[in-house]
Amino acid sequence: MANNPTTISKSSIILQLTKGVFWALSFALLAILIFAFIIKYTDISSNAIQPINQVIKALSILCGCFVFGKKIKNKGWLWGGVIGLLFTIMAFLIFSILDGSFTFNLSLLNDILFGTLMGIIAGIICISLRK
Repeated sequence: MANNPTTISKSSIILQLTKGVFWALSFALLAILIFAFIIKYTDISSNAIQPINQVIKALSILCGCFVFGKKIKNKGWLWGGVIGLLFTIMAFLIFSILDGSFTFNLSLLNDILFGTLMGIIAGIICISLRK
């Protein structure tokens, strides 16, 4: 198993997952701050906010998958889904703490499904680009 270049240790996977989720969250926080400034100083329609937030989430997950994918050579769909799921849960917790309230509803479930699906797609893309 140690000689197989496509396998890595569990501790290395956990470290890579942590890095991937950290970078995804960092990207999301930075993008949201930039978007908040843009909203403040422009006349962006309120109808555009939700789609742009979804794009920020998708790009954040993609960023996390690229960081994670540096060491992972296979099962990109699986690891991407895990990063998308962990990112979504962590983002929910962070933004709920910042907001001061935790709201569990259908929107959260949709976010979890969206994040996991985007992670699966991003994981496939990242592994495919490495080949």
